[in-house]
Amino acid sequence: MPITPEQYETQLTKIRAKLTAQGSLVASLCEEAFGTIYARDLDTARAVMNRDDEVDQTDIEVEREAVDLLIRASHDVCKLDPSHIRSILTAVKVNNELERIADAAVAVADRVVSIGERTTPFPQTTRVMTNSVTAILRDTVKAFDKIDAERAKAVLAAEGTVLKFQEVIVRDCEQRVADGRMEVDLAFDLHAMINLAVVMADHCTNIAEQVIYQATGAIVRHTTEGWIEQDLPEGE
Repeated sequence: MPITPEQYETQLTKIRAKLTAQGSLVASLCEEAFGTIYARDLDTARAVMNRDDEVDQTDIEVEREAVDLLIRASHDVCKLDPSHIRSILTAVKVNNELERIADAAVAVADRVVSIGERTTPFPQTTRVMTNSVTAILRDTVKAFDKIDAERAKAVLAAEGTVLKFQEVIVRDCEQRVADGRMEVDLAFDLHAMINLAVVMADHCTNIAEQVIYQATGAIVRHTTEGWIEQDLPEGE
């Protein structure tokens, strides 16, 4: 039986709901991974690493369901409007970004395990930065769920703050190593973890770009002057 636009919309809604749940799970994993940095909680860090399989399984399911839906619609010559196409393309891309964010959370947890029982404190800005990235991720998931272009733009605007935090922490670490308050290898571990936090924020901006694309049809690009929106040429 040919698929109708209504049936397509129903299946798409199910895929999006699964992605929103995936986003919430990934946000929780990131929050837990960041928390282990300060508590040096090795058990929780290992638990975060073990839950990556759950994210991977959903990633595979969403990819398969999205591709199957597109194939079915194309075979049945289903009459879809541009918003339907934008929505499924967004879902596929967001699915990939969430899986990569989860990979970064696992990498943070792995670093914590390698740090082990050492109790040398990290700069206070580190917690501010990781809390900010967690908030950005949760805003990103909400923007996707509600197709909220304005919230997505706020996510884009927050990227600069994360990069400033990174710069402050790197300088602080350099000073701590220089005056003997932090071991060199521990400074490398911290540097790696804040880089992973930046990676997470970057994936969030990629998702935000897709949300804006889905909501408005505009392509978002990053320039030296900031984020700009470019309308698609007519007919595309």
